[in-house]
Amino acid sequence: MRPGVAPAAALVSLSLLTLAAGGLPSSALPDRMADTGGGSRLNTAVAPGTGSTSGTLTWWDREDGRWVAAGTAPARFGAKGLTEGTTRKQGTNTTPTGLYGPPYAFGIEAAPRGTAYTHRPVRQNSWWCQDSGSRSYNRWSEPRAADCRAAEAEHLISYRAQYAHALVVDFNYRRPVRGRGAGILLHVNGRAATAGCVSVPKDAMRRILRWADPGRAPHLAIGTTGGRTAITRY
Repeated sequence: MRPGVAPAAALVSLSLLTLAAGGLPSSALPDRMADTGGGSRLNTAVAPGTGSTSGTLTWWDREDGRWVAAGTAPARFGAKGLTEGTTRKQGTNTTPTGLYGPPYAFGIEAAPRGTAYTHRPVRQNSWWCQDSGSRSYNRWSEPRAADCRAAEAEHLISYRAQYAHALVVDFNYRRPVRGRGAGILLHVNGRAATAGCVSVPKDAMRRILRWADPGRAPHLAIGTTGGRTAITRY
């Protein structure tokens, strides 16, 4: 989804994810979540609140029956913050909260060595259709489908920084609801907040691609530190 231009907000400290009130150690964040997707790897993207445009992404491994943080990076969210994924509306520049899987990776640049996910190279005729009237809604389209208007699609190669590396997020993907949103991704940072995706620095994105083993069923959980969109609810 096209990057936004909103200013970044304060970052969520990793300590918020691992310390309980009073500074005492608590269970790891995934242990406090309602669902982690059933796999042994998990990304958590956490913002301070629904109005935030930045926060923290942490990737976790489940080892010997417990979740261990394998890495962390500053993250950016939609220019209009975050919203409940099940009621999100397209064009609102909000990041959908919830728990999602990554169907595949893509990139303008070659996949980092060690990437296990299916990786699609971006070509001159690669598009992501966001036209709710198209049969290709919320799908990669190469070339752009005849019923998908260019004004309602992303020409992927035009976003050389952001789409150097990306993972597709299966928000509204398996059974798309028209008008809920399309093209939600985990990708490399642009100049500012996004139009609904989650973004991280390029080096972090490359690390995530090498870490994300489809055989361990990784998921991406997006949420806030508390409230109705708290990440622990997903």
